[in-house]
Amino acid sequence: MDSVLAIAASIRAARKEAGLTQEDLSHLAETSERTIRAIETGTGNPSLRAVAAAANVLGLRLTVAR
Repeated sequence: MDSVLAIAASIRAARKEAGLTQEDLSHLAETSERTIRAIETGTGNPSLRAVAAAANVLGLRLTVAR
């Protein structure tokens, strides 16, 4: 769960740093604003595609730790 919260915090911080609203990010990532809220709070069950799309828009990379 710590990694989910870390991803959530990173995406939220990067979005704010970029001066984007959740609505802006949802349009750019081609997902719903509700999904962006779920990603940023670490709640719900957003798809990996949606998380990756949001991260890519913000210039973040997702990596897999073994």
